Order: sequence, then structure tokens, then C-alpha cells
Amino acid sequence: MYLIVTRSFPPETGGMQNLMWGLTNSLSKYFMIKVFADYHNQHQNYDREVSFSIERIGGIKLLRKYRKAHLVNEFIKNNKNIEGIISDHWKSLELIKTNKKKICLIHSKEINHNEGTSLNKRVLNILNNVDHVISNSEYTKNLAINCGVNSSKITVINPGVNPAKELNKKTIKEAENLLKNKSPRLITVSRLDKRKNHEKIIMTLRNLKQIYPNIVYTCVGDGDEEENLKQLVKELGLDQQVLFLKKISQDLKNTLIAKSNIFVMPSIVYKKSVEGFGIAFVEAAQYGISSVGGKDGGASDAIIHDKTGLIIDGNNLEEIYQSIINLLSDKKYIEYGESAKKNAEKFEWSKIIKKYLKIIKN
Repeated sequence: MYLIVTRSFPPETGGMQNLMWGLTNSLSKYFMIKVFADYHNQHQNYDREVSFSIERIGGIKLLRKYRKAHLVNEFIKNNKNIEGIISDHWKSLELIKTNKKKICLIHSKEINHNEGTSLNKRVLNILNNVDHVISNSEYTKNLAINCGVNSSKITVINPGVNPAKELNKKTIKEAENLLKNKSPRLITVSRLDKRKNHEKIIMTLRNLKQIYPNIVYTCVGDGDEEENLKQLVKELGLDQQVLFLKKISQDLKNTLIAKSNIFVMPSIVYKKSVEGFGIAFVEAAQYGISSVGGKDGGASDAIIHDKTGLIIDGNNLEEIYQSIINLLSDKKYIEYGESAKKNAEKFEWSKIIKKYLKIIKN
């Protein structure tokens, strides 16, 4: 039996939640699995449908960590058939007392603390004493090494995806009604925060619309920057070019991606926040959509530069503009999109899980 100790798990939504669900579901085909996860208001219906046991821990955040650790430690003490523990975050292991095999996932932001600080020392105390550290990208691996993590413990395993869902006629019609026959079509699916760099994409639209009067940029998601971005769109007179959508179904989200031409997310480093990998690039690629990603972070693990998309400097407005122009010229995005779709196959969980199994069985 393996224990999954996580702070992020469905039905809560997000990239981390999808990662932990995909990993847990895939591992459950090979081992008995028990999950210790945070409480969620709508977890009962969700938990009944899965093929493994989930124990939910509620209460205020500070106490939840201690309660979860206590429950995990008690479970380990009372069950002799546990082979190991897999956690989503170094903090999830901080209070776990066991000699069982420990595997910790790392993502980027949560380990990005200056060397010698108290947080850095806590990170190293955990990561340098687990059996394996799984990094979501080469970028995150290098970040961890620079922060003091023992390189021999780190293995890069990119996050996985499930096979792309087929589009249905209803959502295709809904998407086309929203896009109103506009073309070319750019899209970003992410939280609206500084790191994702929506602001600069919007700024390039002012020039792009001189060449492509019917261009449309769809922003799917919500976040702290929503009002600022809407204000910028208004100031630049781009109300007809930018479409903001949030809290839409996964089916509609997929369809909007599939009906777009380029997925644009040239992420930057903002304070300590950085794009560890960029699963959204892979999800777009599954529908044959090429991407523009930022050189800061792990996007280059998801995008093959000059083949499935372009890796650029997200701080350089001219580079963002030129990358979009390059992909739109002679409809190069079609060729790149075909390559992206083929490349996306290697990220399917059926293939990714074999890399985890190799480590677990080692």
C-alpha cells in the first residue's frame, strides 16, 4: 500500500489538483492506495466514485497540518503493509515520522527561498532526507539544486495528462457563438495573475489588430489581475478583440482551445512565482494547437522550440508580438500544431506512470 499525502486534490480545481488526481488514479491500477487530503465542501459525491480510499481533514489551515500528520502517523503505526508515502509538497512530509520510503514532488515556487533562510533550511531538511524528489521540469530541478537540494535525489518527471476529450456539437456551437467568426484566434487558459503575463499579450493586440482587424484573444480564468486587465482593454480600445470568460465547463474550455489558432502564455518570473512546467501547453497541444511560452520557467519541457511552438522572453513586448506574427504568417501554426499534437502523446498518464513505477520499484 502507498499513502498519498496532499494539500491539493479534487473536487477542488487547478493544475496541482489535476496532477495529484492523475498520479493517484494511475498508481491505483498497480497498488492499494489511501489518500489523506484536505476537506472540500463537495467531496462526498466525488469520493464515492473513486476506486481508492480518501480520508479528508478539515479545520483551520494551521491546525489541519498537525491533524493530518497525526492521522498519517497513526495509520502507519497500525498498518504494517505500507510500502511508502508520496506527497505533493515538502510541507506535507514535515511532521510525518516514519522510516518508510518517501517520495516528494516539487513544482518551483514552494522551494524558491534564498539559501540560508529559515524556509530554505526547512525545505532542505525534508528534501535531502527523502528517498526521491520528483521535479516537474528541468527548470525546477536546476532551481532545487541551486537552493541546496542533493542532485542525486532528483528525477524529472513531467506532469501527465489524460487523453483529450472528444468535442461535442453543443459546445462547438457555443464556442463559435462566443468567437463570432473572428479570426485569427489567440487563447490563454490560466489564472489571471502577473506571472502569466496577460498584460503584455493585450498590449501587443493594439498593433496586431492593424494587420488582423478581426483578431480575438480569449482569456479563460479568474484571479487578482482581472479588473486591471479589463481596465487595460478599455484604455486601449480593445473591447471587440478581448473576451474574458470564467467558471465555464471543462467541455467548453476544451472546445475554445481546439477552435483557437495559438495558445499564448509567455510567463515571467514575478517575485518568487515562476511557471514550473505549464501543463496548459500540453493540453492545448492535444487539440493540435501550437503555443508561445516564456523562457523563464519550465515551458521548454512542454514546448519544443521552433517545432511545436516558440519559447520567447516574456519581458520583451517585441518578442511576444513577433512570435505571434511568425506563427500566423503562412499559417505556420498549423504545421506546429500537428507536431504539438504528436508530441503531446508522450505526456499521457499511461506513459508517465511508468517513470514513477521505475522509481517506486527501485
